[in-house]
Amino acid sequence: MLELGGIIILGILAQWVAWKFKIPAILPLILIGLLVGPIAAEFLSEDGTKWIEPIWNGEEGLFPGESLFYFVSLAISIILFEGGLTLRLGEIKNLGPVITKLISVGSLVTFFGAAVAAYFIFGLSWEISFLFSALVIVTGPTVITPILRNIPLKKDVSAVLKWEGILIDPIGALVAVLVFEFISVDAGGEFTKTAFIEFGKIVLFGATFGFTFAHALNLILNKKLVPHYLMNVFTLACVLGVFVLSDAFAHESGLLAVVVMGMVLGNSKSPYLKDILYFKESLSVLLISILFILLAANINMSELYSIYNWNTVALFAVIVFLIRPAGVFLSTVGSPLKLNEKLFISWVGPRGIVAAGIASLFGLKLASEGVPYAEYITPLVFVVVLGTVLLNATTARLFAKMVGVFLEKSDGILIVGASKLSRLIGHYLETHDRHVVLIDSNQSNVAKAKELGLEAITTNIYSDNLIDNIELNDVGYLMALTGNAEINRYAINKFGKQFGENGSFRLVTVDEMKGDKNNPREGLFSQTDDYNNLTNLVRKYPSIQEIDLKGAEHYRSFIDITDKDKDIAPLFVKDDQGEFHIITSFNKEVEISGEGWQLVYLGKPFDIEANETKEQVKKDIQESNR
Repeated sequence: MLELGGIIILGILAQWVAWKFKIPAILPLILIGLLVGPIAAEFLSEDGTKWIEPIWNGEEGLFPGESLFYFVSLAISIILFEGGLTLRLGEIKNLGPVITKLISVGSLVTFFGAAVAAYFIFGLSWEISFLFSALVIVTGPTVITPILRNIPLKKDVSAVLKWEGILIDPIGALVAVLVFEFISVDAGGEFTKTAFIEFGKIVLFGATFGFTFAHALNLILNKKLVPHYLMNVFTLACVLGVFVLSDAFAHESGLLAVVVMGMVLGNSKSPYLKDILYFKESLSVLLISILFILLAANINMSELYSIYNWNTVALFAVIVFLIRPAGVFLSTVGSPLKLNEKLFISWVGPRGIVAAGIASLFGLKLASEGVPYAEYITPLVFVVVLGTVLLNATTARLFAKMVGVFLEKSDGILIVGASKLSRLIGHYLETHDRHVVLIDSNQSNVAKAKELGLEAITTNIYSDNLIDNIELNDVGYLMALTGNAEINRYAINKFGKQFGENGSFRLVTVDEMKGDKNNPREGLFSQTDDYNNLTNLVRKYPSIQEIDLKGAEHYRSFIDITDKDKDIAPLFVKDDQGEFHIITSFNKEVEISGEGWQLVYLGKPFDIEANETKEQVKKDIQESNR
């Protein structure tokens, strides 16, 4: 009881440490597992026993006999199902040739390159070498995101790394499952016709069960045959049931079945997909916390000593410094990526949770079946996982600066709200080469923004999903443009530090329009325009205008006019270098230096040649000079 409670407490503590110090959770989890397991037995325990012993003498411990295999199998099945849910086939088609080649050509380079390296450097059998290489294909978003979260990169670079991690996670897992099943059908012997038939059965039953039950589950949920409060646990029961049932018909086909089930369900149009994914993510955090402390603690010091040599260093170096760059450069031939961007992508390739989890499961199973060299799988993969995570976590920021992909200034703009007002402003900025992202919980508004070619995300402002989105690393301005004053305030308070490096702004409220004392420093555009005024103006004049400025006095005269004319609202000032400066509600404080500047505003076209306008401008200039 004490050990089981200790594992859960230590696991959640490790997750908190990872969140606090912005590092991948797998790093403290494995280190804690090694500490309470083999390290404690070798150096800290007087009687040579582990503080946490998953299996002792094969019969005693937390998981005696085959229990650890069963627990790990079920836990990995849930983790792989979640990975399958995130794989969108449509996204692979839309992401362009670079990412498509990285998850195809790059995976093949790693698969064959790492296998050859393991065979010749470490002397493993070809079967175990290919299983090892399949396992180290996987990177994964759970390790990529914490490493790159605070490194400002161009959107193209961060997008490549993000989507490679998301898409290669289930693909690499699927390859590893297939290689393992090919080995397991005839463990310890020659591959015969029977072995190929058994392998075919595994693929057939795994794919069939996964495909069929995914559609069946989707139908049940869409027909509302299960109440909403039971939906998540019912889905969990289905996943475990498919895993066990498929495994009963064809031994070792369960993992393939749940990966296929997740992929099919993830590509369906189920309205309940987000709820299922959220529940699985929460469950996976708990399972991962328990799983990796257990797996690391189950390693014996003798296994660590067996890889404590220069061969391990050589194998790690070949994978990180030769095979990874080779895969990246072959995958990016003819792409618009520059040399320094290719170098950075080559440097960042941490292996993650799926690799370590499946390695432990397969290593345990193959070792119990007496497959030669199977005992090397788990410690070798753990070395690659820990080594790459440590290397990238400590050097990625420095390496980004060395090769010149580190953005010294974050010019991207995050707009909260995707109403017509936001879309109009966002489209203008996008056409002037600014990276703009709109976020909204209204799917209709997001869809309209995407139709304009804008990058838009459906999300809840109260969730933490945005914080982990590494494609927003180049965002330095935050503009809250919703019709809800509380949401606008909440947005700049919550996300201002991360996305408002150069400024966080929101629309003024009706109360703040009543006098200068109420004017907030973070107010946008003017003190006379709130959301309702701007929305009405957009309906009347759905266009953004530019007008040349002759100097500071000229600018202030136009601002005076906009304060009185409700058909004009100032937005930005564009300087002589083409840079945009957001106008705040303290709009007269903008510094204009010389000619070549422009005022960008929303509303009716401003005919400066009109006599009435000329006289008004002249009058305002004279009054301001007094």
